[in-house]
Amino acid sequence: MERRGILVPAFLIALFWSSCPATASAAPTASGPAPFTASVQGEPQQEDKSGLPQRQLSEKERKERERRLKKELESVYKKWLNEDVSYVIADEERKAFLALETEEEREQFIEQFWLRRDPTPDTPENEFKEEHYRRIAYANERFASGIPGWKADRGKIYIIWGPADEIESHPSGGSYDRPPEEGGGSTSTYPFEKWRYRYLEGIGNDVILEFVDPSMSGEYRLTMDPSEKDALLMVPGAGLTQLEAMGMASKTDRFTRTDGTRLGKALGGEPARMNQFERLELFAKIQRPPQVKFKDLEAIVSTRISYNLLPFDLRQDFIRITEDTVMVPLTIRIENDKMTFQQKEGLYSATVNVFGRVTSVGGRVVQTFEDVIAQHVPESLYRQAIRQRSMYQKTVLLRPGLYRLDLVLKDLNSGNVGTLNTRLAVPRFEEEKLSASSLILADLIEKVPLRMVGTGPFVIGGTKVRPSVGEQFEPSERLGIYMQVYNLGVDETSHKPSATVEYRVWQGDKEVFQYTEKTEQMERASSQVTLEKVLPLEQFAPGHYKLEIKVTDNLAKRAITPTADFTVVKK
Repeated sequence: MERRGILVPAFLIALFWSSCPATASAAPTASGPAPFTASVQGEPQQEDKSGLPQRQLSEKERKERERRLKKELESVYKKWLNEDVSYVIADEERKAFLALETEEEREQFIEQFWLRRDPTPDTPENEFKEEHYRRIAYANERFASGIPGWKADRGKIYIIWGPADEIESHPSGGSYDRPPEEGGGSTSTYPFEKWRYRYLEGIGNDVILEFVDPSMSGEYRLTMDPSEKDALLMVPGAGLTQLEAMGMASKTDRFTRTDGTRLGKALGGEPARMNQFERLELFAKIQRPPQVKFKDLEAIVSTRISYNLLPFDLRQDFIRITEDTVMVPLTIRIENDKMTFQQKEGLYSATVNVFGRVTSVGGRVVQTFEDVIAQHVPESLYRQAIRQRSMYQKTVLLRPGLYRLDLVLKDLNSGNVGTLNTRLAVPRFEEEKLSASSLILADLIEKVPLRMVGTGPFVIGGTKVRPSVGEQFEPSERLGIYMQVYNLGVDETSHKPSATVEYRVWQGDKEVFQYTEKTEQMERASSQVTLEKVLPLEQFAPGHYKLEIKVTDNLAKRAITPTADFTVVKK
């Protein structure tokens, strides 16, 4: 949507910066974002710009205003408020947003919301925003069960605080030796995880959180009671603590505690962090939005693109993060023989600067980015290097809609400049509708180390996916296949989907490859499923092929069939 220098209304500034406690809150709970609520309280008379008092709204007018507000927020703004930023928006910001009346004001608020949190406001990138949506994407992929990963307790904590420094995971439960502060002794547990953060700002050092899956459904929940994971808690005479086993305590004493736990008596005293009030305080603090560190700033962009040289290829892909936010990897390929290499001290070097700008249909600059593509090869490998390609990828986060993408690449050694102006149509992945991300054909697809999850070029979640721009492969290569499937039906009892995925490769009218799998065979299958496959091409003769993936939801009786073309070329 186009913005033409509209000033922020005075009442918005006052609400946005108010430090007073909110009188109406829709803060999220431990189980997920709070449902949408909007309330309009009695308003005292205010003065308009002329200095005259404004007429006080009647009860009927207030109700009508509330009705209109609810209707407007049923759109994308409700999704943004209650999904995208549910865990990181402050109460006063939520209250200010609910008080806005026009679409222009809400767009302006959203832009300022992210700018306030940008740690490097003098650069085009907003690292906070990019990291926030990376966490949502990872939570959806890693923590989904019967509900989307971002709604799960582990997803919520991950989105707010990021990855834990240490994770103790017991995915199958089983035998467990209690630490002394939990009474010692052995028992059997439900699946659980302990997350340890060495330090969290506003909370303190050595923060330990425990998530338990007592239903064995894959849905872990944050707990204040370490005994909740004890599968033998209700079994008389089983899973005794050390004192209970020695006859110095009774298991029934656990059920008379008044501190909210059913722990056995601790050996050697109770540490401070196990104190009832310490646990309650931690439980409250850990779910609050993090404090805003950066002030509201205005972005300044003034670039005009007007060149057209240096050839390169571009590929666009679209991957859902939320219904209102889409991850758009932009992959650029340059043939090395189109770059100018200079020799210095036995090393050949080429450098290409990259500038990109994304604008809305109305001309508003949504995002800009700048980067460098560099090649440095020794003289002995130069002839081999110029027959290869250089790859670059920039991932931008966009709301569904139509945009314009401008790209400029400049070879610093020759001064050659290449440009591309293209349409960027970001799809909307609607809830309840079976859909899929882009079907990506990759020349490299592999798992990344834990420390690299969600970071760096070509990384989607925990997988490195390097798209093959041009979709050409040699018989000696392997065809990587990557696609995410959204909104599969989930069985109410098992909390699992039931879907069939059929892979077919066609050469003209002839089927040359077929493979079928079911979601029951997949790990962490939920309403969202990630398909990752590698297809060797030794048996494929040179020629043009079509890959077809048919996903059939056996519960909802729906199906989709994305396709992608590729070519096998001679060496």
